[in-house]
Amino acid sequence: MSKTGAIERPSEDRTPRTTLIPPPRVSAAADSATTPFLDSPGDAFYIPDFCATRMVFAVVLIAELVAVTLALARPDAPFLTELARISMFLQWVGLTNAALLCYSRRWLARLSVPQSAGAVFALILVNTVVISELALWLGTAFGAVGITERPTAHWPFLLRNGGIALIVAALLLRYFFVTHQWQKHVRAEALSRIQALQARIRPHFLFNSMNTIAALTRSDPKRAEEAVEDLADLFRATLRDSHSPLRLKEELELTRIYQRIEALRLGSRLDVRWDVGALPMRGFVPGLTVQPLLENAIYHGIEPLEHGGTVTVSGRVVDGEVELVVSNPVAEAPGEQRTGNRLALDNIRQRLDLAYGGRGSLEVEQEPGLYRVTVRFPYAE
Repeated sequence: MSKTGAIERPSEDRTPRTTLIPPPRVSAAADSATTPFLDSPGDAFYIPDFCATRMVFAVVLIAELVAVTLALARPDAPFLTELARISMFLQWVGLTNAALLCYSRRWLARLSVPQSAGAVFALILVNTVVISELALWLGTAFGAVGITERPTAHWPFLLRNGGIALIVAALLLRYFFVTHQWQKHVRAEALSRIQALQARIRPHFLFNSMNTIAALTRSDPKRAEEAVEDLADLFRATLRDSHSPLRLKEELELTRIYQRIEALRLGSRLDVRWDVGALPMRGFVPGLTVQPLLENAIYHGIEPLEHGGTVTVSGRVVDGEVELVVSNPVAEAPGEQRTGNRLALDNIRQRLDLAYGGRGSLEVEQEPGLYRVTVRFPYAE
């Protein structure tokens, strides 16, 4: 658009239309396994997966720390001997209970919270009593085994260990449940923020596009019709759950559709060069990440320039992270620069932070005559 406001008609050659086909629906299990997004449904059960290596390691470490503490509390006994005896007993109890929770987890997940808690109490109590009985037998046959010296009474030994196991189980279940509820609350709050942030981007783009189409309806109805079809393709893909990720290929297709709409308005003043061949197109990215960057580059960089300019979109993978760079020329004279709060950049930065838990970033660099935005986020298929 010239300074007089007249619409410049582009050349007759037009990039062939790309119809964006909605991607196939990915199951929740696949989403949670392949994407790092906080919106992945994950596991709805409050008891963690004790089959996971980190949980087994945690059980071993906690049991050993307790064993060291109990051994240090007995200065009258040989430390290493006491530590070996207590460690053996606690590791048996801890690892066997972890194995029971691991293999019974699917069954427990089908129960209500009170029922699952009762079942866990029963499993841990029975297992601890069995291990204590075995330790009692071994202690009687081969020497002292257990938290105390060789027990002088059978039932007090079993009752004491069973009571300790129930108290520990109650504390752990309470901790697991409260942590799970807190994580659900944080996830729900983050998703609502993502929806609000993305809703603030969509009307801004819609108004710009409709202004372009309205200006074309009289001067070039055929181009206006094509622009409406492009806009329909774009919103068909974006009117999904706002927290759903897009594959990088789909996000770039959306951005190219937006480029075509803007090319109708700006004509030869707009040139976009793409260098994205090194990007993993099957990787995921939060929806509407690249398109607002191009929109920002056009609005703040290309439009104020009398002769327009070139926007460069490049990308690569560096150390397991996707790096996207959008650069554009800017007017050097202060009077020609457009002021604005860069709402799109702030929204993208917040959505990256919410989606990747602080592992995504957006950086802005400005040099004389050049404006560059770099987006980085973890690569995942």
